[in-house]
Amino acid sequence: MEVINKILEFELISVGQYKLRIISLLIVLIIVIVTKIILFLIKKSLFRKRKLKEFDEGNTYALYQIIKYVIWVVAFGFMLESIGVKVTILIAGSAALLVGIGLGLQQTFNDVLSGIILLSERSIKIEDILEIDGEVVKIQEIGLRTSKGLTTDDISIIIPNSLITTNKVINWSHQSKKTRFRIEVGVSYGSDVEFVIKILEESAIEHPDNTKKELTEARLVNFGNSSLDFQILFYSNNIFSSNRVKSDIRRIINQKFIENNITIPFPQMDVHLKPNTEKGN
Repeated sequence: MEVINKILEFELISVGQYKLRIISLLIVLIIVIVTKIILFLIKKSLFRKRKLKEFDEGNTYALYQIIKYVIWVVAFGFMLESIGVKVTILIAGSAALLVGIGLGLQQTFNDVLSGIILLSERSIKIEDILEIDGEVVKIQEIGLRTSKGLTTDDISIIIPNSLITTNKVINWSHQSKKTRFRIEVGVSYGSDVEFVIKILEESAIEHPDNTKKELTEARLVNFGNSSLDFQILFYSNNIFSSNRVKSDIRRIINQKFIENNITIPFPQMDVHLKPNTEKGN
């Protein structure tokens, strides 16, 4: 026992009155292990199957992230105390330094604050489909400073949280997993309007990703310069791959137009030249 005490009390570093002993490092290791065990138990408890429908995976993830950051901050404070660093004195002594660092890392702190807002407000959740600066992104992870997303081209991108909280962002998944999309097409003047509407609706209904076939609707929206302009509106829960769904429906429409001799006109402009009736000298 005496040998163990000597080993634990062995001084690794001795600077003035400060002494770092093996027992201090052992306490730090124990704090880290205990913190990880606590977080593991909390995670298992939060992510187990729940019957409450409103408590979905995104909300659970946000709650877990907040708990994790709080626990690690507390654990870090205990670790500093265990190796002989007084946290209160450290904060008071470095106040001026912290102000300088804060000014230099203003954008970083803005991102961190935005991350706290996202995690606590839960307006953005995991698996949500966002449109940011014209780019459609599926959110995979929300961190304290940055979030991770996947584009429709399967490219992983890192998004500063302040970009989400301060810019105009469209959340396609916020209200419902099913979203209404539209496709626009023009046909030649003289085409049978009712027949065109029928073909457009049939084309959209044929696609398997049209989740509310009874709400599919085609409209004549405008008399264009060169064409009769139509819209076909349909619902789909395949939000992330909506461009592929639209492309498939356009191909079906094009094939049906060819089969039924319906043409999509090129833009046209008629130029009338007025003859010069004046006699030359």
